[in-house]
Amino acid sequence: MDKKTEKFLILTIDFITINFAWLLFFYLRVQTGWFNLIAQPDILLSMVAIYFYWLIIFTFVGMYRTWFALSRFDELSTLFKSSFVGIFMLSFLILYDDYTTGVSTSIRFYIFLYWGIFLFVVGTGRLFIRSLQRRLLVQGIGRRNALIIGFNSKSNEIHKSIIKFRELGLDVIAYAAVDKAELGKSYNNISVVDTIHNLELVIDKYFIKNVIISLGRHEEETILEIISRCEGKNVEIKLVPDLYDIISGQAKIAHLYAFPLIDVMPELMPEWEKKIKRLMDIILSFILIIITSPATLITSILIKLESKGPVFYRQERAGMNGKVFKIIKFRTMVVDAEKHSGPVWSTKDDPRITRVGNFMRKARLDEIPQAINILRGDMSFVGPRPERPFFVEKLSHEIPLYKRRLKVRPGITGWAQVKHKYDETIDDVKVKLRYDLFYIENMSLRMDFKILFRTIFVVLFGKGHYD
Repeated sequence: MDKKTEKFLILTIDFITINFAWLLFFYLRVQTGWFNLIAQPDILLSMVAIYFYWLIIFTFVGMYRTWFALSRFDELSTLFKSSFVGIFMLSFLILYDDYTTGVSTSIRFYIFLYWGIFLFVVGTGRLFIRSLQRRLLVQGIGRRNALIIGFNSKSNEIHKSIIKFRELGLDVIAYAAVDKAELGKSYNNISVVDTIHNLELVIDKYFIKNVIISLGRHEEETILEIISRCEGKNVEIKLVPDLYDIISGQAKIAHLYAFPLIDVMPELMPEWEKKIKRLMDIILSFILIIITSPATLITSILIKLESKGPVFYRQERAGMNGKVFKIIKFRTMVVDAEKHSGPVWSTKDDPRITRVGNFMRKARLDEIPQAINILRGDMSFVGPRPERPFFVEKLSHEIPLYKRRLKVRPGITGWAQVKHKYDETIDDVKVKLRYDLFYIENMSLRMDFKILFRTIFVVLFGKGHYD
């Protein structure tokens, strides 16, 4: 089942079940005569409002993301949690009952009555769709090709489980090895077809959608190389954890029936948080543009008085998914600063920086015009620092996983910016990359607020980049 078909079916079944749940509740509440009424409420208007209310809730919590061979229990658990929040808010928005006596008691009763009906009806619809998907997977429709990296007892056991549980929807069609000596070996008629050094070719040749890494504990560099080679290939990566990782709780564990697996580079920020993050970006950037307009005017005058050239500086940067955009900043250097040197990083005492520019950098005033980039959707307030395409290509060949930074919108500030200084050497880039990857793997609104407050501290006390 392709993504468009899946989303269409889920939206359709939700439309039917959400409205049916409301109609059933309305019938019990109004038509049966079991409860006292003073006036007849409008069914159509309330039904439309309720449907769009739940549509927004479900979208925000990520219930319309693509589903593949996941637990139906997790689906019902997500439904329960999202409906609990929705019902809590709904009790204040819609279900205030002023038609009967004993208002507080009746409100609680109606809330739980509707919630019970909603969970049963919508949950049944969701289970029907997910069960249908599993049945299609078992019958061979919508299955995915899997590649196991490593040829050992653990990888063979995982292979055996995948064969046994067809509802996973995976077909192991090849092995890839670290050592050339393993080429040609096979398990259940599936051979080791190549080494990890040709991993990109293997993924393309066999149309791989899932990569399962089964290597030893002391092969971290090899695992990093594998993950780096999978970048941009639209594959799911799972790692067989070491026993220590499981016992110590250091790994985010999923389960492939009998086997624990680590999801490598999952999208950790829920859909609703992503949407709130973007909404906050729009609101805050608009407010920032307005309240800093006097500072923008004064800064523009000072720039023009000190040196010739434009007030604003525009430069190409690599944004989310590698999309190139032009960042807007106040000009802090002399005009044509890179005319003779080519693309280079600025340094702490860079002679190209003007006196006004030096003040702006220390006070972070040069970043203010980037609010326009945020409003356009090119950037966020919090994220990895946007780098120039020239350096992105250069550094991605030298540093594994560097392009992972491009999975999210770049930011004015970020965990790396408040924890480390400007990029002056390749070592600085490597250090900041670790901070960026930590942020990406732990993205949350809580993390963003923490970074924003720390940024305010850095700006007010002049500490941060040159610690």
